[in-house]
Amino acid sequence: MAEIQQNEKGGKKGKTKKLSIHIDFTPMVDMNMLLITFFMLCTSLNKPQTMEISMPTSDTVTEEEQNKVKASKAITILLGPEDKIYYYFGIPDYNNYNSLHLTTYAADGLRSVLLQRNAEVVTKVEELKQKKLAENMSEEEFTKQMTEIKKSKTSPVIMIKATDDSNYKNLIDALDEMHICSISQYAIVDIEESDKFLIKNHETAGELTKNIDNSKIK
Repeated sequence: MAEIQQNEKGGKKGKTKKLSIHIDFTPMVDMNMLLITFFMLCTSLNKPQTMEISMPTSDTVTEEEQNKVKASKAITILLGPEDKIYYYFGIPDYNNYNSLHLTTYAADGLRSVLLQRNAEVVTKVEELKQKKLAENMSEEEFTKQMTEIKKSKTSPVIMIKATDDSNYKNLIDALDEMHICSISQYAIVDIEESDKFLIKNHETAGELTKNIDNSKIK
């Protein structure tokens, strides 16, 4: 509150008296503390948005263990230059450049391919979401059942490989598709020379395979 104090010292007759103003800021401090407390209690903090990424293990994996993954489940995604994205199923046929497929990051591109390959899991995930809304399922129970669904044996295994000419946005877009399509088994691994050969061979419509021994590119 403001307080006006008059100067009572004598002076010449008719001269205006000087007034000094004293402002008490104590109530303002109390008000600020109340406002801070109010916003701390009523404002929800933003939760950081994170994405789970399965990185390749550093342990030595034998060829026999690698072969346990069925070719029908394995999908390899190659991130190429100029926002191009390629994919192939299982082990590619180096003699047939059409075994590598060119697609896009659009909804009818990579997402459509992943949804078709993961149709069973996607259907169960949607049913679980509807069940959560209808039965008011707890978040803990929902997460537990979601994890079990994504462990399905029919779920595809995705390998993401980026060329030197791809960019960071391409990788983020590919990872977003993993989340949208409920893909639980995926990893980012280094691209191999055989994969680079597939891209070049696809771009040249199979010209590279005419005079090259396949054993040298694997």
